[in-house]
Amino acid sequence: MAENLPIVLVLGPPTCFSTFESLYSHKFNFLNPKTSNLPLQQFMVTNRHNPSTIPAIFCSAAYSITADILNLFPSLCLVVTSSVGTDHIDLHECSRRGIQVAGAGGVLSEDVADAAVALLIAVMRKVTVADRYVRTPPDHSGPWDFPLGYKLSGKRVGIVGLGSIGMGVAKRLESFDCIISYHSKHKKTSISYPFYSNIVDLATSSDALVVCCALNNETRHIINREVLLALGKKGFIVNVGRGSLIDEKQLIKCLMDGEIGGAGLDVFENEPHVDEDLFAMDNVVLSPHSASLTVESTLSLCELVAGNLEAFFLNKPLISPVMLVE
Repeated sequence: MAENLPIVLVLGPPTCFSTFESLYSHKFNFLNPKTSNLPLQQFMVTNRHNPSTIPAIFCSAAYSITADILNLFPSLCLVVTSSVGTDHIDLHECSRRGIQVAGAGGVLSEDVADAAVALLIAVMRKVTVADRYVRTPPDHSGPWDFPLGYKLSGKRVGIVGLGSIGMGVAKRLESFDCIISYHSKHKKTSISYPFYSNIVDLATSSDALVVCCALNNETRHIINREVLLALGKKGFIVNVGRGSLIDEKQLIKCLMDGEIGGAGLDVFENEPHVDEDLFAMDNVVLSPHSASLTVESTLSLCELVAGNLEAFFLNKPLISPVMLVE
């Protein structure tokens, strides 16, 4: 009986949840407010779920785990997120309450790195524009007249955030003979790539920037107008981190004014809402925060989440714990 299984409150729900539920519904009792379309508190009351019986939450990156949410569940001891980023979770409050947090670890890094390179190629080589060109009437009976793109091979690429995703991007771009440099919170002594402590200097020295750092108070709008202008009219930017890493209004203005060459965006500042000014631009490639969404990563993520939940309920160390803010 599900009632006798460990209870997990599902908030979001995460994109992988349908797969996760099919694989692990025999191990956990999932409470999913989304199935009722009721607000969280009303769902708990209507279905007679006692908030004090909720020990664990499984959430998506789109669901904010605030102090107000934590207040609802006095017995909560674990928050598991399906994402690498934890900017949607009040880590300080979790630390204060003794609530453990587990993230996606590195299981998504390879696919996100793949997607970052794909976006960079797509925007530089005008892949999506070419697709629309071929598909769109009226007449392609004469010689094709399609605008030139830019080659990726040999370009100078600056990576903003050299964690597991950033390193994956760098490794892939080395295969294109790209010249890699990076900006990070600290210089990594084991890495031979040139380090720039000033991101404007990195942009000045790059043909393209790939943004894949964590979002926090220090990195919000780390890509501002000054950085974009330093990147220049033939420069390209890709963001597979979080939308608010880039000042989106300034990015749109620079794209419209031809101040940068183009952008590949998997994330947006006001997700799931996307600024409509981006839709008509041929120098922009858009994807719906899907860089990690592959069959393989989804299964790996499900295994990791299940492992963290099982470890928690067995009073064992978490597999992919998140360092909490003191």
